[in-house]
Amino acid sequence: MDTLLTAEIAANAPRYRRKSSTFIDGIHDVTEDSNMAPAQLYSTMSGRLFHSGRIAIVMVGPPARGKTHICVSLARYLGWLGVKTRIFHLGDYRRATIGPESAVPKDYFFPDASPESVILRQKILKKCREDIYGWLNHENGQVAIYDAVNPTASGRRSLAKELAKHDVQTLFIESYVDDERILRENARNVKISSPDFAGMDPDEAAKLYLKRIEVRIPVFETMAEEELNYIKMTNAGEKFFYNNVSFNYLSHRIVFYLTNLHIKARKTFFVRAGTTTDEDSFRADAPLSEAGRTYAKRMTETILKHREQEHAESGDATTPLPPLTVWTSTRLRTIQTADTLRDMNYKVRQRSQMSQLNPGICEKMSERVIRQLYPDEVEKHEVDPYHHRYPRAESYHDLAVRLEPIILELEREQNDLLIIAHESVLRVLYAYLMHCSTVEIPALRFPRDEIIEIIPAAYQNEARRIHIPGLDPEMIPGSPDGMKLLAAGSSVPPSGSASRPESLPASGQMTPLAGVVAAAVGGPAEMPLERPPERVINKSKDTVADKLDDED
Repeated sequence: MDTLLTAEIAANAPRYRRKSSTFIDGIHDVTEDSNMAPAQLYSTMSGRLFHSGRIAIVMVGPPARGKTHICVSLARYLGWLGVKTRIFHLGDYRRATIGPESAVPKDYFFPDASPESVILRQKILKKCREDIYGWLNHENGQVAIYDAVNPTASGRRSLAKELAKHDVQTLFIESYVDDERILRENARNVKISSPDFAGMDPDEAAKLYLKRIEVRIPVFETMAEEELNYIKMTNAGEKFFYNNVSFNYLSHRIVFYLTNLHIKARKTFFVRAGTTTDEDSFRADAPLSEAGRTYAKRMTETILKHREQEHAESGDATTPLPPLTVWTSTRLRTIQTADTLRDMNYKVRQRSQMSQLNPGICEKMSERVIRQLYPDEVEKHEVDPYHHRYPRAESYHDLAVRLEPIILELEREQNDLLIIAHESVLRVLYAYLMHCSTVEIPALRFPRDEIIEIIPAAYQNEARRIHIPGLDPEMIPGSPDGMKLLAAGSSVPPSGSASRPESLPASGQMTPLAGVVAAAVGGPAEMPLERPPERVINKSKDTVADKLDDED
């Protein structure tokens, strides 16, 4: 296969295309518009921020150490801040060059490989690095993440010198794991889905896979080069060491983010707070209504039952059910929604940053009144519902900046996590985990009869919904009329550079999941009183089906 086509093939591969607007994490999507990122504070002509120049982040470590998870998470965070970032997985270039029908030569990773393997290896490396330079030099990229093993000190020194010739700073990140339990868990999560391990005990299959890696990659030198900038993460964040030669501001932001990151698997659940005695008021901070208390109990029953069923279906009877931590805002409605879980001794923490979007002077106003009193503001809002703010109100951009400490806490959390919050907060946090654009965020919808579950995977996250049965249909829809305009954007598709794609429903009419469009804004909710729980097949492993035997 002509390697000149490699980059185009990789960019257009099925796993790089979002299968729906918001169902599959779009971290590998190639951005086509010029919209600012959700938490971007400013823009520049060059597209580069923080006066930090161009940076190549080079991953280091054998397979099953969480390298891909780290680089994908880092790309998600940097993209959230507006830093133009792209991941270059060397394994994608190798597969595109060799083709689906061919196998990697057995001595491909050996230091004393055959001349044919050396030529093939150099050909693949050359094309990958050409694309890195093209991204940084000609597409105004700022951070290129190079995901590969990079096993030898001499190879890393050579790579740093080569990048320096192109005026690119280099930061190496090694994921070092010597904890056998973490290694087996990482191998079990994705790698042992290969047909080679079909029917085997998962633990035995993980051990066999790790032994195979030792044979395929016989030489690996951990980082100790004093002249290089590098970060060494040990055992999923248990220890953290960095060698600072010439870190700039952005490098320090990366270090700070990585100190909050871990590679242990855990799930995140999003759910709305129950209804209150005064739904229209932001300032009142009203308590839950009787219907809201009923909702809180049924939501609790549903999520606990779902977690128990998922654990039972996993087939791992030796591992206990992961702990569940609950986060709420300091608003009374979210605190009281978590009361049942608190009474069951679950850990509940209040986060002041998770308060809902402030509607300003438009509080308690209907959409009709807002359009009459503030027609100019409504027009601006319809052009850009993400960045526009009504008088004395907050925009979604304001909310995203306010939630950055929560995002870092979310990355640090190692237990399964249930977030109970207002719909506006859930939109922003969901958008971070699923890499949604600023055009999509105001359109996300979270009905009260659904719990949204985020399933982490190495390459990309996946979302699915869990129905809460037996709720009154009148309490399922979202915000009151005025808040639909304030928090969910216009019901009329806007025009201009920030326009919503024609494929998306009008703002406030789209759930985070594929194929689920709500009734028109203001329309009646036509939902049955009870619905059977929906079984959704986890597709996360399908997204990396071609990486099962990956040694990068």
